[in-house]
Amino acid sequence: MAMVPGTQMKMKEAAALLKTRLRPESEEDQKVVQKGLMLYRQGMVHHLKYVGGSIWASVQDVTPVRVYLNFPDPEDSSCTCPAYGFCRHRMAAFFQAYAEIGSVADWVDEWRRPAKESLQAEEWGLQKAKELMKSASGHEKGYTLWTDNFTRSFNEIMLGQGKPNPYVIASLLQTYLRGVRAGAPSSPEWRTLYELIGRIYGFKQLAALTGELEHNSSTVNRYYRYLFDSLEDEIDDGIHSLSVNSLPFDFDEYIEALKDESAGLIDTADLFEYERANLYRMLWSGLFKQNSWREEERERLEAFGEGKRTMAENVALAHHYYLARRDRELFDFLKKLNDTPLSFLFYWLEDLGRQGDNARLGAYIEYMAGQMRPALASMQNHQQARDFTRLALRTAAPFFRNGGREELYEKLLNASLPFSYIEYEDFLFEKGSYEKWGELFTYTSFEYFTVPNDRVKVLQKEAPEVLLPLLHQAADGLILQKNRSAYKQAVRLLKKLRAAYKKLKRTPEWEVYFDKLLEKNKRLRAFHAECERGKLIVEKE
Repeated sequence: MAMVPGTQMKMKEAAALLKTRLRPESEEDQKVVQKGLMLYRQGMVHHLKYVGGSIWASVQDVTPVRVYLNFPDPEDSSCTCPAYGFCRHRMAAFFQAYAEIGSVADWVDEWRRPAKESLQAEEWGLQKAKELMKSASGHEKGYTLWTDNFTRSFNEIMLGQGKPNPYVIASLLQTYLRGVRAGAPSSPEWRTLYELIGRIYGFKQLAALTGELEHNSSTVNRYYRYLFDSLEDEIDDGIHSLSVNSLPFDFDEYIEALKDESAGLIDTADLFEYERANLYRMLWSGLFKQNSWREEERERLEAFGEGKRTMAENVALAHHYYLARRDRELFDFLKKLNDTPLSFLFYWLEDLGRQGDNARLGAYIEYMAGQMRPALASMQNHQQARDFTRLALRTAAPFFRNGGREELYEKLLNASLPFSYIEYEDFLFEKGSYEKWGELFTYTSFEYFTVPNDRVKVLQKEAPEVLLPLLHQAADGLILQKNRSAYKQAVRLLKKLRAAYKKLKRTPEWEVYFDKLLEKNKRLRAFHAECERGKLIVEKE
């Protein structure tokens, strides 16, 4: 199907937007573009259709998948594959559509251009790091000495050539981290502690640099927000390595200094409150375990009073209720807050899942299910709500895999509609709740043609009554298109509809319906001709 002029303009806007959303410096995004390009060039995109401001397509990969791509925002899309976020199948469908209005190769070349500048900045940064290594004064110990070196190294690498462009920040930060690893003490325990503190300082310095450069949320999201996630993963690994062993007494100075500085992570309201709160929770869960420290910190946060804490400080206080196993107080506290996103709950869900504490985990999932509707309603767009839903379901999955209550899972799915449609559909179909599945399918206004053939066959055998409204709706929609191709498709569906009525022993209902359908569309001669060709009218007579 050719793209109409109005759709071409929307496609150009979508192409420009997608170019800003995918990061050429991100290895993950590079793979998405590369694999999507490969699927497109191998001719794996089939049945591409333009419906309003969107694309529907099938992509043949290891297993075939269905793709929906929205033009106003390509990331506001879906795919039946299990991948999180914008996947290679959506990329392939985008390339297939974009090829009608422009050069796919040119789009890819323009998208990759910032990566070349990042490589040049990285080469300069490596040279600067080598110079800093030569001037370093060995592996002297001392918390202040270490942190001063980290601060100086970060500033010279990041700002040595003036204010950095946002797309080179990732490369420069990696150079800073290489310098941290290269300058670490040789002893394994001291090396782990040194690198941990170096990464924490890299996190803090990068957050501060963002404010100095006055980068907005859009710029950060595109170019380097993911760096904070990577730093947190590495910091979490370092905390775990230290926590599984008895720490030397010589570490006390460093751990206590980190503990005292942790308040600085959460007292700032900026673009990184979520990341700051998560890092704070990691440190207090894995490193600062003395009960007296935790009680003192909880009392400090409580003393601020309601309405006088940052969002991160509110999450921090809730975390101390969590550490003290005061779950009911945690839930009551969160319910009173108006500005704390539900996504902060995921940290506790993951932690309880790792511990295998199903009793507490069930209570947290119950709370999340009760808060899903207002949380989703507050989100900016469909894609954000869809991504949030997928993350919530994935985070809660260990509870249900380990024998958690099935009805609670369904409650969570129901509360997340329409953004949980794919998971809810799978759940109901696999459970054999075909009637409920049909109601869900109708509720979400999906077309009959999006039902996989294997499911159609199951329904034809097990629950033909579920197919009736779907077939009626699809056939009526095709007839309204008033063209020969649509009439042929409509006749095929009408024959399936007739078979379903026959299996249900409701043939008289079919006859009444078909008579009315012919009468209603008596002026559509081409439709009547297709009915005759398909032997619907002949068999009726």
